[in-house]
Amino acid sequence: VNSDFAEEPATKVKFQTSLSLPGCSSTLSLLGTGYREKVFAIIGVKVYAAGLYANQSVFTKLDAWSGLSSAELQKDSSLFDAIFQAPVEKSLNIVLVRDIDGKTFWDALDEAVSPRISSPTQVDESALSTFRSVFQGRPLKKGTSIFLTWLDTTNVLVCISPDGVPSSVDATIESSNVASALFDVFLGGNPVSPSLKSSASNGLAAALK
Repeated sequence: VNSDFAEEPATKVKFQTSLSLPGCSSTLSLLGTGYREKVFAIIGVKVYAAGLYANQSVFTKLDAWSGLSSAELQKDSSLFDAIFQAPVEKSLNIVLVRDIDGKTFWDALDEAVSPRISSPTQVDESALSTFRSVFQGRPLKKGTSIFLTWLDTTNVLVCISPDGVPSSVDATIESSNVASALFDVFLGGNPVSPSLKSSASNGLAAALK
């Protein structure tokens, strides 16, 4: 087993255990992996695998949860809130396991993000418009990596790479409401990929022993 990679079991997608990303000040470590499934005509179709990364220093902010089991961590929404609020860089690496049109990908993401912003401000609308423009008219092939990187609670970098680690940033999304809604989509109380949250909780429980 190559310790530099971790395989997401359902999709067999391999994630690097540590990454250096554009715009980040230091390497990020893999906390967990999962997948997203959509149901079409009662058949579950896997759309992408996802890996959650964070700067290692995030663990120094999580002493309050040390010694808890993975199941306890998964139920504790305040843990993931603390990870979001912690002043460390975090990134979600989405790897597509099928070809998808950029607009379709954005529409699905927007469908999850928008209801989480109760009264969008002009700043939020502008951030969502910037976000949308990254995906419009862009075919996303199987194997494409989309990185959503939270520099802090207000700024999210979007990087798209046909394979592996990107070399540049495609867009910067500047809105605290969009940044927190996006984090909530994946790690909040009703995540789009329960397997990712479960795996991240396992990784956190092991690191916080």
